[in-house]
Amino acid sequence: MSDFIHEQRLVCGAASMDLNLKPLQRQVERRRYQRVEVSLLGRYMLEDGREYPCVTTDMSPGGLACVASVRGMIGERVVVYLDQIGRVEGKIVRYTDRGFALALNLPYVKREKIANQLTWLVNRDVLSLPEDRRYERIVPLRQHSILHLNGDSEHIVKLIDVSISGAAVSTSLKPHIGTKIVLGQTPGEVVRLFDGGFAIIFDRAIAPERFNENITL
Repeated sequence: MSDFIHEQRLVCGAASMDLNLKPLQRQVERRRYQRVEVSLLGRYMLEDGREYPCVTTDMSPGGLACVASVRGMIGERVVVYLDQIGRVEGKIVRYTDRGFALALNLPYVKREKIANQLTWLVNRDVLSLPEDRRYERIVPLRQHSILHLNGDSEHIVKLIDVSISGAAVSTSLKPHIGTKIVLGQTPGEVVRLFDGGFAIIFDRAIAPERFNENITL
């Protein structure tokens, strides 16, 4: 009987220790998975197969918020492809002023990978870290291009850099976010403004074999 009582005390003690640890583990995970402000170009696909460009405003391994021209339904499953992150998926949990927020449904290994990627992105400029070559942004040899704004007016802009899915241009123009443009012969959409220019996401990603310094958009 004494052995049985001793065993029960051990079990109860272990259970109590486990209960005490779980809140701490959740706190650690919340700190590790804190959202950070990060602007990543991408595309998202709704359940009906329609695709649209987007740009993130903040992200963690557990969720993201993005600027999006078309909102799905609350609870709708969405697949997102982001520069420097890759493919993620989740469900729409709320609307924002300019888009929506997703709760991501990712396995542990993928969450850990994204946590590391976000840490690298946040610290890259501060620590002057090198670019991830898989998601390189290049400066084309032909640094000027013709920008067609709203399908009519033409403007000459300077290319700051180009990625497979978008570009940043230097210009005094200040189009609204969501404005349709054509950069050279490449259609896209304005997703972010900054001092001295704006960022564009292309309607279709550039084919990898075309992506080099000699590219003509």
